[in-house]
Amino acid sequence: MHMKIFKVTTLLLVASLAIVACANKPTYLDQHFGEAVNSAKAQQIINPDAPQAIYTIGGVDGQAANASIDRYHRSFMTPPATASAFTIGIGK
Repeated sequence: MHMKIFKVTTLLLVASLAIVACANKPTYLDQHFGEAVNSAKAQQIINPDAPQAIYTIGGVDGQAANASIDRYHRSFMTPPATASAFTIGIGK
């Protein structure tokens, strides 16, 4: 019984060593995968420190800004009037 366990263990050890021996090291391309995309994204960012910066917007007071936002939201409450296809080019 012990000889059978020894043979199975030896066989598994030899098989695992054979599989490991066939493994390849990562190629140069694999090691640098994605660097071109990250470089292109970094070159397209105008201000990389923008998330950390605190900017204030000047020129509009709070009441005027609130009124313009309210007017913008009210513009979507009623759908725009649609013209009939038969009246295009007639009148006016």
